[in-house]
Amino acid sequence: MKDRAEVVVIGAGIMGLAIAYQLAKRGVNDIVVLDKGYLCGGASGRNGGGVRAQWSSEANIRLMLESIRMCRDFASEMKINVWLRQGGYLFLTRTEEKRRALEASVKLQSECGLPTRMLTPKEAQQIVPELDTDGVVAASYNPDDGVVFPWPFVWGFAQGARKLGVTVETFREVTGFRTKGSRIDGVVTRALPHSGKASSAPAKEETIRTHRVVNAAGAWSPEIARLLGIELPNKPHRHEICSTEPLKPWLKPLVADLTDGLYFSQSTRGEIVGGVGQEHVPQGINQDSSHAFLGRYARSLVRACPVLGQVKVLRQWSGCYDITPDANPIVGQVDEVENFYQASGFMGHGFMMAPIMGKLIAEDMTGELPAPSAAMFERWNLRRFREGKLLSEAMIIG
Repeated sequence: MKDRAEVVVIGAGIMGLAIAYQLAKRGVNDIVVLDKGYLCGGASGRNGGGVRAQWSSEANIRLMLESIRMCRDFASEMKINVWLRQGGYLFLTRTEEKRRALEASVKLQSECGLPTRMLTPKEAQQIVPELDTDGVVAASYNPDDGVVFPWPFVWGFAQGARKLGVTVETFREVTGFRTKGSRIDGVVTRALPHSGKASSAPAKEETIRTHRVVNAAGAWSPEIARLLGIELPNKPHRHEICSTEPLKPWLKPLVADLTDGLYFSQSTRGEIVGGVGQEHVPQGINQDSSHAFLGRYARSLVRACPVLGQVKVLRQWSGCYDITPDANPIVGQVDEVENFYQASGFMGHGFMMAPIMGKLIAEDMTGELPAPSAAMFERWNLRRFREGKLLSEAMIIG
């Protein structure tokens, strides 16, 4: 393992790898990415692959417009197929309060140049004829939203970063930091067995000398920050998902219900892949599966599409959302430690934002960040929680 680096990125999920790739493209050629698991072992490999520009805040809308463009170019840039399918997102709402909020979001999206439009329940059923619109008050639809296959997206960033000289170390746990005052002097690590579990005789600790660190560990980010005495307000939240037997192609958009967090789409292999919101889940990092999820998901899914009542579920899994108190991420440097950059708190939507966020964070670290993006980073800084300057985002699903 290398004993020094210009930048150490902690977390080899899509966010950490996108940052490393974009830094390397800008000439930062001595980068080490560390992860205590395997590629796709965290949330980046455990999500539904949705990418959408339908949000309720202008910052998120404009970010995702660019991120979707980057998703379209990804296959040709990285020479790997991510099976991007731009069948749109169809949002449903079942209350007047949610309808009003959805209308406000669609108005803002239109002002930002999106082709999103409000639909009546009957119009929503024209897009998905199998949809049961009983109880549905209104819907919105953007045909440019889509779904990708998550794993090759992660592999593509890893492959691209390595070609540019980035070192990606999996099964490498961060156990501490070397510091001098408020400056980082090194990252302390140790190798883990490839089972991902610590052995009875832990490996010898090694130090990578560096002064710049990116914390992109997702739901594990608070643990990393705590090693430097920094308290992040992020909380891990288990989110479950499942996949059915393959069916003949029939579902074009990803369907999402803002009432209970249901979402489902059809993969290129024909499976129905989806999940639903769950308020009561075990606290802390937990990637187990539960029967309670299956029952809740089945009820919600069949309410939306009764024709799926007899479909068999083949696989079920879970990952951790990285939740912040105001449903917005924590990005940029912290005040207490020099050159300790945050890239976490993306609420389960870091996968879709990673292409553009990797670029912007790399620009921030190399002094190239445009003024509008710098202002956005300032709003997303950790200190907002201390100062009471909380933000909002209404269109969170799952």
